[in-house]
Amino acid sequence: MSDRAFLDTNILVYLYSSKEPEKRDICIVEVEKYTRVVSTQALNEFSNVLFKKQGLSSSDVRTHVHNVERFAEIMSIDITTIDRAITLKDRCGYSYYDSLMLASALDSGCRIFLSEDMSDGHTIEGSLRIVNPFKK
Repeated sequence: MSDRAFLDTNILVYLYSSKEPEKRDICIVEVEKYTRVVSTQALNEFSNVLFKKQGLSSSDVRTHVHNVERFAEIMSIDITTIDRAITLKDRCGYSYYDSLMLASALDSGCRIFLSEDMSDGHTIEGSLRIVNPFKK
């Protein structure tokens, strides 16, 4: 069984990007290695990027969100996750929203956190390792 990997918003965006095909191709290969998890936060941020930066229609955004649901488990955020995020923010120094993503990954049992934006190789709570798929 493969490790569970949490996909940060930027990974989702690259998976659906026609503007950066090299990063899209790397993401496609990388996410296939894992059992994939995303949070409702990541889906909201993903939708916002598709609307604002890629100019997609509501229909296209809805289609992409439902496609993500087909290949990844969706983790809902609850008060326990929020509490954990606040603790992680203080302990690790990431922003609250990044800490909320990390808390979601930990709460869903992920061992890998795929992100371009956080510290590659950093391990959170001894079990979640941040991996930048573009770093060589």
